[in-house]
Amino acid sequence: MTSQHNKTSVAAISIFASGSMAAAKFVVGVAIGSLALISEALHSSVDLVATIITWAVVRVSDKPADDEHHYGHGKLESISALGVTALLYVLAGGILVEAYSRLREGTPPPTISAIPFVVLVIDIVVNLWRARALHRAARETRSQALAADALHFASDVMGSFAVIVGLILAALGFWWGDAAAAAAVAVMIAALGLRMAGSTVQTLVDRAPEGAQEKATAAIRSVPGVIGVERLRVRMVGATTFIDTIAKVPRTYPIDRVEEIKRKVQAAVDKAFGDADLTFTPVPVARDNETVRDRIMVIARNSSLAVHHVTVHDLGAKLIVSIDLEVDAGMRLDAAHDVANTLERNIQEEFGADVEVDVHIEPLEPELPFGVDAAPERVQTIAAALAEFAGEGEIHDIHNVRVRNTDAGEIVNFHCRATPSMSVIKVHEHVDAIERALRRAFPSVKRVISHAEPPRT
Repeated sequence: MTSQHNKTSVAAISIFASGSMAAAKFVVGVAIGSLALISEALHSSVDLVATIITWAVVRVSDKPADDEHHYGHGKLESISALGVTALLYVLAGGILVEAYSRLREGTPPPTISAIPFVVLVIDIVVNLWRARALHRAARETRSQALAADALHFASDVMGSFAVIVGLILAALGFWWGDAAAAAAVAVMIAALGLRMAGSTVQTLVDRAPEGAQEKATAAIRSVPGVIGVERLRVRMVGATTFIDTIAKVPRTYPIDRVEEIKRKVQAAVDKAFGDADLTFTPVPVARDNETVRDRIMVIARNSSLAVHHVTVHDLGAKLIVSIDLEVDAGMRLDAAHDVANTLERNIQEEFGADVEVDVHIEPLEPELPFGVDAAPERVQTIAAALAEFAGEGEIHDIHNVRVRNTDAGEIVNFHCRATPSMSVIKVHEHVDAIERALRRAFPSVKRVISHAEPPRT
């Protein structure tokens, strides 16, 4: 909202300044008979029209995207700049024709006095102030319409100097000085129009801003998880930079992690460009450091299969793969076997037909029903049994024992402590032995979940 107010305020002030100076130069130009001053007045009149158009356009160009304008309304600024360029060329042509006619026929020089010089000096000061204010506003808001206006007024300063030179030449007795100055103003207007047209057309045909592709690529590649940028397109619509990219991400990443990468990429391009609209398409790719297990998990996930306990043995000549596959407990054996066979074929397609794959089919652990805490006496009994099974071995200090009753059976959770230097596999073997002993002693126990931790320091 501040950006919109800044643009419209600067444009409105510029309208008043353009109208006042155009009227003053035209009146004085007619009074002294100076074609150069009249030409500069007409140039300022075109600037006035351009400024009015700019003032109207910037009020619309910042409107958000809608159902009919999916990329917003920023291109209106480019269209308005193109229209102003056409006006400049019409004006430059008319001035050149009149200047040529006066040079060929020879006309009396204008009446020289201090008034036109005073008007031109004031005009130069006003245009310098306007050009600076418009350029600053255009840079802050990235408005092409305001940038075009700033260029207008900067050129007006040069035009005013050309008129001053022409009047001085006329005062020194060179009758052709005024007409030559008018021709110089026309050439400056034409050069300005050419520069504006080039910049505007490049924007309308969606030419990427200078250096934008390199900057966007660097910002995207700086995000952890982005392996590379496969394609990137950049274009400007008004003050907004639209970035369309296809980026490579590891195929082993889950969807939520890929979504996190997308958010970080959006933050990176916003930091680089200020206002960026990002379209991010992730492409999962295999990394060079993927393990065999990683690749097998990707194959299972792509088939929406629940697998665990994946073991891989490399015998040199071939791979031996063992997998636990979980399927619906009520599924028919032949249907479950088909699922297992499909998984085996997919793995063989990935690693070669000579890979040996064994799939162990087991029922998918169901969602356990709502449970209630067991009676304190039952908890104490289970806790005592756990402490007994642990004994004086590597696992000790059984604590935080919880027992819940469910329709599927009792669920037991407990914490224990182990020597910090023990390996994870050794801890698992000891804890697993305690869990098996508990289930043998208490057949009603459906599941045991343990949590091993080092001693408190």
